Amino acid sequence: MAEYIDPASVPKVRFYNGVEVPCIGMGTFGSDRFGSKQVSSAVAGAIRCGYRMFDCAACYGNEEQIGKVFQEAFAEGVVKREELFIMTKVWNDMHERVEESCKKSIADLQCDYIDLFFIHWPFPNYHAPGCDVDSRNPDSRPFCVEEFVRTYRQCEELVEKGLIRNIGISNMTIPKLDAVLPHLRIMPVTCELELHPCFQQQELFDYLVSHKIQPVGYMPLGSPRRPERDICPEDIADLQMPEMQRIAEAHGVHPALIALKWARQRGQIPIPFSVQEQNYVNNLKSMTEDPLSEEEMAVIAGLEKNNRLVKGQVFLWEGARDWHDLWDEDGVIVK
Repeated sequence: MAEYIDPASVPKVRFYNGVEVPCIGMGTFGSDRFGSKQVSSAVAGAIRCGYRMFDCAACYGNEEQIGKVFQEAFAEGVVKREELFIMTKVWNDMHERVEESCKKSIADLQCDYIDLFFIHWPFPNYHAPGCDVDSRNPDSRPFCVEEFVRTYRQCEELVEKGLIRNIGISNMTIPKLDAVLPHLRIMPVTCELELHPCFQQQELFDYLVSHKIQPVGYMPLGSPRRPERDICPEDIADLQMPEMQRIAEAHGVHPALIALKWARQRGQIPIPFSVQEQNYVNNLKSMTEDPLSEEEMAVIAGLEKNNRLVKGQVFLWEGARDWHDLWDEDGVIVK
């Protein structure tokens, strides 16, 4: 039997609307390395060891299997539906059919409603699952404020219908946020973005916090197990940085736990993924004990290398130069 961490002992984060959630969640993206059975088994174990927040997505292709796990946990009395915080996302091919996407996720996840529903990417540039890095969809196009707001409006209607409780955005930039936030009736509670010690996105992080939007960090460990297509020779392995290893040694833990402690203490919600029971138990437990010192936090703050790992090449449109165009690095939306 895995070690149990009392969910009440896990620190909470409060959204601007008063909703409280755990300071860490479990990701469910198996990448191209783990099948849906492995991922759903890990979710089953994670619920029983004390996780209460799960980050799902339609395009991960495993919501149906995870839904069976949720239903079993409810039926066995391991956890009540209202004790879980279930997040999922509308994929790029469903931006005009958000309610349909949401209802399918609710049916697959067997969860009656979604606690937090994200727009996964800010444009409808679809790519086939498992495609290679050079794949391009001829229908892909640059970000469009009107299109995004139209998709977001559908999410607002889902809140009004009670299908979802909160709205999230993901993979945004400051120029895109500046363009769309004035048009939204219900503000997003969170923004999911890539965050790890060698990619801290400080300017965007500060922007989100100043707008009362909670940062949720994906790839909090620098994702050593990300899909092959996302691995480039220039990428840096965060957990192999000597500073991370020294701090880990001082605490007697794996560098992964240092990355998670840093994330929580900085103020983002990390959503690590692991199929290894010992790892996901330790990830959760690390939130409840042995914080990093101010000096250690300062050392990690100095590890910024602008090391973006999810570059998004498969979303490029005709006429785009390269993946940098997706991220508006010059402060304007690239068309």
